[in-house]
Amino acid sequence: MNRSAIDLWVGVFVAIGLGALLFLALKVGNLASFSTAQTYQVEARFSNIGGLKVRAPVKSAGVVVGRVAQIRFDNESYEAVAVLTVDSSYKFPRDTSAKILTSGLLGEQYIGLEAGADARMLAGGERMRITQSAVVLENLISQFFFNKAAEGGDAKSAK
Repeated sequence: MNRSAIDLWVGVFVAIGLGALLFLALKVGNLASFSTAQTYQVEARFSNIGGLKVRAPVKSAGVVVGRVAQIRFDNESYEAVAVLTVDSSYKFPRDTSAKILTSGLLGEQYIGLEAGADARMLAGGERMRITQSAVVLENLISQFFFNKAAEGGDAKSAK
């Protein structure tokens, strides 16, 4: 092989490597799933969203049915408002509940939808009425220690 052929093959492998790195970067950033499907948006209000981020998945029964489009703070109710973009091929009853869940012990957070039994379906622009906020690990630990300290104080006063 002459020098120009070797340079050509090196260039091809470098281009493939850069393409693979770009693909991995898009996958990690949840940006590789560009969709042109029809969608509708619904709002869900939470008292605490934990580490939920924009573009986090919205899942039902383990299947990704949409994404979190926007997160904002409501100055009147002091709640976080998550705007969910759901694929139009998935219809949910109006009494569907939304929970902020975590993948694994310390994984990414996502919104899980649990379908209700109402005959009417959610439409674009509606608000989900039943929500459950994120479980914050620090709050659970502090609550556990507070309860243990309270039990210790009760035992001393009983003596």
